[in-house]
Amino acid sequence: MDILFPIVVATSLISWYSFKRHDLLDRLLLSPYLVNTENQFYRIITHGFVHADFTHLFFNMFVLWEFGNRVQFDWLSGSHSSGIIPLPQEYGFAVLYFGGIIAGSIPALMKHKFNPEYRSLGASGAVSAVLMAFILSYPTHTLLLFFIIPIPAVLAGVLFFLYESNMQKRNNTGIAHDAHIYGAIYGLLFCILTDGNAISNFVNSLQNWF
Repeated sequence: MDILFPIVVATSLISWYSFKRHDLLDRLLLSPYLVNTENQFYRIITHGFVHADFTHLFFNMFVLWEFGNRVQFDWLSGSHSSGIIPLPQEYGFAVLYFGGIIAGSIPALMKHKFNPEYRSLGASGAVSAVLMAFILSYPTHTLLLFFIIPIPAVLAGVLFFLYESNMQKRNNTGIAHDAHIYGAIYGLLFCILTDGNAISNFVNSLQNWF
């Protein structure tokens, strides 16, 4: 079952509608304080369907579509071997994506549960999870850094963690870099635990490349 296309369409439509309806945006974004005090746990998922602006939305959906197609196809085609955690192939991509949204929420839920002013939104945690799943499966695939410089996917993954870790140390950037990191880590762990050949295929790809 193709779930990527419905996710992209739903996220785009809901985000676009929320640009004009701030009351809807306020009901869907992640508020750790309201999750903690009002048990509004639904926000942990719904904040992945709203974005700050068209640029934020476009970038997330572009990356998701670009890499999600291959990741979803691999799951639906049954190319994954059984791992420590067995998972039906038709549910693989959905668990990866929505698990990434949840994982990306963990830092905010831990650090800001008593802060009524904190808000976050966007599918970046889930997109990071999908991106890392792609990199683990295709480490030698050529990606374009800044859409110009060709680099192997494995290097892009390393640069991703270096950049996000560095930016996380800076305050008041307006971006939840820790959500990107947690989502990416979840994506790697998800692949390793659900695909028994994930690590060996990764190593073999690099060895053949060198």
